[in-house]
Amino acid sequence: MTNLARGLVRPRRTHKWTWMRIFLEFLKYFIVITLAISYAFPLYWMISSALKDDPQIYRVPPVLIPHPMHWNNFIDAWRADEFTLYTFNSVFRYALPNTAFTVISSAIVAYGFARVRWHGRDQLFFLCVSTMMIPYTVTMVPLFIIFKKLGWVGTYNPMVVPALFGNAFFIFLLRQFFMTLPEELSDAARVDGASELGILFRIILPLSKPALAVVALFQFMGTWNDYIGPLIYINKYELYPLALGIQKLRTALSQVGNAPMAYPYLMAVSTIASAPIIILFFFAQRTFIEGISLTGLKG
Repeated sequence: MTNLARGLVRPRRTHKWTWMRIFLEFLKYFIVITLAISYAFPLYWMISSALKDDPQIYRVPPVLIPHPMHWNNFIDAWRADEFTLYTFNSVFRYALPNTAFTVISSAIVAYGFARVRWHGRDQLFFLCVSTMMIPYTVTMVPLFIIFKKLGWVGTYNPMVVPALFGNAFFIFLLRQFFMTLPEELSDAARVDGASELGILFRIILPLSKPALAVVALFQFMGTWNDYIGPLIYINKYELYPLALGIQKLRTALSQVGNAPMAYPYLMAVSTIASAPIIILFFFAQRTFIEGISLTGLKG
């Protein structure tokens, strides 16, 4: 084949591959957009249902855009029970203490596994990580018996005090991050006479803000949405967190007299309860993603 013939054939092949690339790009974005809509639609349905009245909820075909929008559902649903008290319990009695204790304790333990050399360290770390394979349903009854013997049932102690001893997954996560930091920083601090705790709090933790943010966000989300823990240990209405408060509202609205507005009120309260997590992730997503990407698998 002459050079002239090759020059005539090549543009057709390039043209063919160009259309193939365009099709693959279109297919990729179509799949991504479809999955994004499928994940976002339940959130949209919750918010739109909170703005409907009862006839719009059960209309067939479904009403996607409420008309008219009943914005007063949020205020009426919030006033239907002591949700301000439930929010206070969720934030200040459960989520914030649990998150703070978990971050501090997990960081200390992870530093001991990552930077301090001692006999049996790797074996104990393996044992610590192995506890993640034990389902909560296996330990639920023994833990309840222990906490009942201690007289902690009916308080937040069974859910907050264990956070002082770290979380196996977060210990693993922070250990892997600590091992990516240069050893020379710790060695230089030891030469200057710094203690291990001094090295941790003055050098390691300031460099580990992305990983600590990931741990804090995960733990706060877990405690904010926790239902089974308060259901087991909290038996007083004045101590209910938001999760139990929503369940209490559902039970109350299921009565005959309040049944017509049960679904819109539940969706309204659920939207308000979900808002802090969505807002928190929106503002912390850059730090969150950075922490995930920087947390390697070294060691």
